[in-house]
Amino acid sequence: MWKDEIVEEIHRIRDEYAKSFDYNLEAIFADLQKQQAESGRKLVSLQPKQQSNNVINVKL
Repeated sequence: MWKDEIVEEIHRIRDEYAKSFDYNLEAIFADLQKQQAESGRKLVSLQPKQQSNNVINVKL
């Protein structure tokens, strides 16, 4: 099977990050929220797109 070095590196980095929090999802989430708050970037929340009521008829 073909291996992608970049993907493997991302997996390694992600695992090291999770390991630094003993794989505790609440601690990881809190850290990500802290990083987000400290980033100074403006956060945008978009409205969900409305679903179209249009029906497409397809003849087979």
